[in-house]
Amino acid sequence: MTKQEIILANQRYLFPCVFHFFKEPLVVDRAKDQFVWDADGNQYLDFFGGIVTISVGHCNETVNKKVAAQMEKLQHVSTVFANEPQAALAERVAGITPGGKLTKSFFTNSGTEANETAILAARCYTGAHEVVALRHSYHGRSALAMSATGQGTWRLGGAPEAGFVHALNAYCYRCPLGATYPSCNVRCARDMEEMIRTSTSGRLAAFIAEPIQGVGGFVTPPKEYFEIVTGIVKKYGGLFISDEVQTGWGRTGGKWFGIEHWGVTPDIITSAKGMGNGTPVGLTVARPEVADGLKGASISTFGGNPVTATAAKAVIDYIEDHKLMINAAEMGAYLRARLEEMQAKYPLIGDVRGMGLMQAVELVEDRESRTPAPEATAALMEMARENRLLIGKGGLYGNVIRITPPLNIGKSDIDDFARRFEASLARVTRERMAGVKIG
Repeated sequence: MTKQEIILANQRYLFPCVFHFFKEPLVVDRAKDQFVWDADGNQYLDFFGGIVTISVGHCNETVNKKVAAQMEKLQHVSTVFANEPQAALAERVAGITPGGKLTKSFFTNSGTEANETAILAARCYTGAHEVVALRHSYHGRSALAMSATGQGTWRLGGAPEAGFVHALNAYCYRCPLGATYPSCNVRCARDMEEMIRTSTSGRLAAFIAEPIQGVGGFVTPPKEYFEIVTGIVKKYGGLFISDEVQTGWGRTGGKWFGIEHWGVTPDIITSAKGMGNGTPVGLTVARPEVADGLKGASISTFGGNPVTATAAKAVIDYIEDHKLMINAAEMGAYLRARLEEMQAKYPLIGDVRGMGLMQAVELVEDRESRTPAPEATAALMEMARENRLLIGKGGLYGNVIRITPPLNIGKSDIDDFARRFEASLARVTRERMAGVKIG
């Protein structure tokens, strides 16, 4: 198929809700390591990785060799049969969860399914129904996951399911209480108790939260936040589900899971994306007593698939063998410094935030009012594409650039990114000053 035939087939045969970042869809043909090529042969530096999914580089040879060997041996059985790759992956995961306390896994195909499983397990274990999530959160595209999601844009289909309430998130740049950290005494976290007492029955099944909110624009809470809110949730009987679909597997630097930076051990962790480096896999791992509470029979036709389980274990092994958690911390600090240099030069950048190789830039009309600048953000995306750079977009207001390169990048990659990104940023700034219509 030609590029135009691909675009036309997408328009004719896919649901129209399948959207694209750009005015003209980017047709991707192939990828390797930190690069992607389009159908016209143009090479792009990929600093988004298929929405925080390419953790060890596109088409990683070490991982793919193990996947190919497994495909020649056993490709599918479903969960009603035991197989070595699923068992080996479960054992590997149990050995690296926080404190080694989460040791029982259920494998699925995506982060959405992982979160569905986690909430079901919490409800079965506690006997309660109500779930607390956060504003600005994103937990998936199923009816239940959309109900947990704290953004109207991603809640399709009308009224959400009953049993979900949304607490204040720690969005310090846009504090919902108009306060300033740290003099605020983290009031957003302490509000959790009043929210539970006024908006729920007072008996919770779970609190689900992303350590760093992904689609929400990499909103990163202060160090006290999770200790305070989980303490309150536990008081009302709820379990803590850490949604690590985007923050897991060393992405935040120095730790396997993002929540470890906050010194809190969750009852359940969910993950997907970077765990498989592009292979569809979802994980729900829990404390044994929580997992044991999910009584009765259940299956997942493709969960624990031998091929995807092999891929996931190979990715985890590669991250450890190549010390990529350390690299994510070191290169993340270098990337952050380059972004902050640009922030000092360009008033369009209101905030820089994130951890490790999960960094965000929030664009504003002016720094005093902090008015979101979604049109400038869309223009920056287009201009980055022209400069052969792939980045992501997010945030409730559509004004946050998300930057998530593979965990095995080096300084030269970041310097290349900075050159392309600043050239794009400078052009947006010039055109705005000249009154040229953008976006």
